[in-house]
Amino acid sequence: MNIGSIITLSIRHERAAAPHRVDAIDAIGGTGLAHDVHADPRSPRQVLLAAVATYAELGLAEHVLRENLLLDVDTAQLRSGTVLHIGDNVLLRLMFQCEACGQLDRYRQGLAGALGPRRGMLARVVKGGVIRAGDGVRDLGPRLPAWSDDWRERVRRVIDAAPPDTVVEYAQLARLAGVQSSYCRAFPRLLVKLGPGYADKAVARQAPPSLARWQGDGLFDDAPARLREFG
Repeated sequence: MNIGSIITLSIRHERAAAPHRVDAIDAIGGTGLAHDVHADPRSPRQVLLAAVATYAELGLAEHVLRENLLLDVDTAQLRSGTVLHIGDNVLLRLMFQCEACGQLDRYRQGLAGALGPRRGMLARVVKGGVIRAGDGVRDLGPRLPAWSDDWRERVRRVIDAAPPDTVVEYAQLARLAGVQSSYCRAFPRLLVKLGPGYADKAVARQAPPSLARWQGDGLFDDAPARLREFG
């Protein structure tokens, strides 16, 4: 089902850099957008999709939300597990809504609170190709497992996926769950709350290497196989 189109495209070469508008972007399957700082095979937040209506409603300056794809689609209504077909070839797997973090208040005091769930939707590139401004966006429906908007549930999901006799370092856990590294401070208490068996599955980097470190192999690998079932 056609749901809209791409208004503008942007990438960032470095985290501190401002988004740079481009006419076209190379999307790389399993990795993200070429030359973008968030291109990472082990991350659920390779691409950020934002809605042009959010900019209009809140009177925001260009690129404040730091999105990659600006759409004429209400991204707050998009659901995790949905696959979007962009242009001729690109497939994006929608992961979870992007948290409106306090850093947005640097642009306007209270902006994070005003945004609520409207910061945008995060996605992974399942099938690569070229994305161009003006490309159509089709909703192929919920074809892949959903991920929670709640970061705590995502942490649980990552830990549950770790093979027996392995551990995950806190920094890698943050990367795989799609949260900022500052969340690492909250991991020990959260893992205790999650119940028996969780606290011992994540460790600090300096912990003795008594168990193999899991890097997230296979965590996102089910997407291409599942999509082939739909042709």
